[in-house]
Amino acid sequence: MRALLQRVSRAEVRVDGVAVGAIGNGLLILLGVGPRDDGAAAATLARRTAELRIFEDDAGRTNRSLLDVGGEALAVSQFTLFADTTRGRRPGFTGAAPPALADALYVRFCDDLAALGVRVARGVFGAEMDVELVNRGPFTIWLTTEASG
Repeated sequence: MRALLQRVSRAEVRVDGVAVGAIGNGLLILLGVGPRDDGAAAATLARRTAELRIFEDDAGRTNRSLLDVGGEALAVSQFTLFADTTRGRRPGFTGAAPPALADALYVRFCDDLAALGVRVARGVFGAEMDVELVNRGPFTIWLTTEASG
């Protein structure tokens, strides 16, 4: 699995102009699933996301996690994180998991993150979405599981 984490002061996702998920302080998580990923990868990535120390403490150092600051998460499925741009000018997406697997592991990741105590808002799997965010820092981190490199 691949996750692009953006520390935000707010984020929202809309489908057909209607807000379907919104958060305040926390993380916007763009999540891609590869064909070799499984439930264990989703659980591991959820824990790493929740415990990653990228929020500032009282001294201004990045020593606090999403859990420590009581932050929220907005998770948006993003198969394009598996784009292959090595040939030509049009990206290929054959490296992404098939939709049924990707959807199941997206749901599993969100459920595992919520089980850790994070309020999780979600996009709509497979929908055309508008994502709006205020990246705080800016601070953006790339996380991957072993299977997805």
